Amino acid sequence: MNVAEAKRMNVAHHFDDWEQQYESCVLGMWVFIVTEVMFFGGVFAIYMVYRVNYPDAFAQASRQLDETLGTFNTFALLSSSLTMALAVRAAHLGRSRQAGLLIVLTMILGTLFLGVKFYEYHHKYEQGLMPLLGLPLNFNGPAEELGPTRLFYGLYFVMTGIHAVHMILGIAILALFISPALRGRYDGGNFLSVEIVGLYWHFVDLVWIFLFPLLYLVDRSH
Repeated sequence: MNVAEAKRMNVAHHFDDWEQQYESCVLGMWVFIVTEVMFFGGVFAIYMVYRVNYPDAFAQASRQLDETLGTFNTFALLSSSLTMALAVRAAHLGRSRQAGLLIVLTMILGTLFLGVKFYEYHHKYEQGLMPLLGLPLNFNGPAEELGPTRLFYGLYFVMTGIHAVHMILGIAILALFISPALRGRYDGGNFLSVEIVGLYWHFVDLVWIFLFPLLYLVDRSH
């Protein structure tokens, strides 16, 4: 079976042809991503407003984050974007089993990211730096900076927590693709679903590319 025939066989009944199905699905995912950009954009805007108002407190609190772990996680996510892109390419070429193995590797890298992030959370818990849980804040700075410092850590846990939830959902969705891929389902005419989930995964990775410098790096030069 050639690719054109495979595409015709994978057209859902409510679409006229493969091109219409492809364009509709990709457009739908992009609309979803735009709504997510608006959501994260609002959270970023809140962070920036408070950072401008309390620069010293935010700078001091940012320096308590582990830059090395953040850098490692950035490398892990960038690597997962590469493996996801290769998985989409393999599905396009009909290399279904290869796509499945690359999806598994993407999930491993994503899980590694989450493991490191939860280690960071645990470390902050031990330091008493989780104000959202009502724990005492380990704070040695001026009294007037206590509130802004709590605010920084509150935003840190909210922003990275929301991102982690998106990562967990992405890994769960990717898991649904492993069995079909290893059974040879993605034969070059049925790659659309892999491409769609790839767009989601790249978006989640891109969010971290903004979170990492904003939370970990910007204030270290002060």
